[in-house]
Amino acid sequence: MTHARVLKYGLAAMEADSFENRLAALVGQPISAAGPTTSPDPVNQPMIRHWAAAFEDRNPVYVDADAAARSRFGEIVAPPLMLQTWTMATPQITGIAERGGSPVEGTRAAVLTLLDDAGFVGTLASNSEFEIVRYLKLGDEVSATTVLESVSPEKQTRLGAGHFVTWVTTYTDAAGAVVGRQRFRILKFRPGGAPA
Repeated sequence: MTHARVLKYGLAAMEADSFENRLAALVGQPISAAGPTTSPDPVNQPMIRHWAAAFEDRNPVYVDADAAARSRFGEIVAPPLMLQTWTMATPQITGIAERGGSPVEGTRAAVLTLLDDAGFVGTLASNSEFEIVRYLKLGDEVSATTVLESVSPEKQTRLGAGHFVTWVTTYTDAAGAVVGRQRFRILKFRPGGAPA
């Protein structure tokens, strides 16, 4: 192997190492510089009723005060998978295409920008897991803090070379007690199966 080829491969390895180090430095950091998001409204009956109707969930503890009072909860509770709903910002339809489909304006997660800049522009939602610590009750005010949990080493997938990115959102009530967590994973990949 010629000296020029050794130098070329050495530089490529250093660049890859630097990229991996920059990804690793983001792990454990908040996804957004904006800090925790807080529910625009407390947990409320109309939102619960609409959710239950949309999913045809007829569990009476969500909408029937008498049935809920006789339940183990003793009062109306929100469906547990509504957890994420309470801290979502009101979407702004105008400009949604220019924001790449994002419902609100805001700063983009640094990990996503770093991966996009390296050519991993495809995004595929992989999975989402919820851990419910307690059911939310009417009047609860919810905040959410999202932290980057991990970025996998580059993997070859059927869609192309990519990285699995996982973040964890921790939801707390007004007293700061954890009410649940959501782990969300996506694949950021180079479209067309292009190798790294």
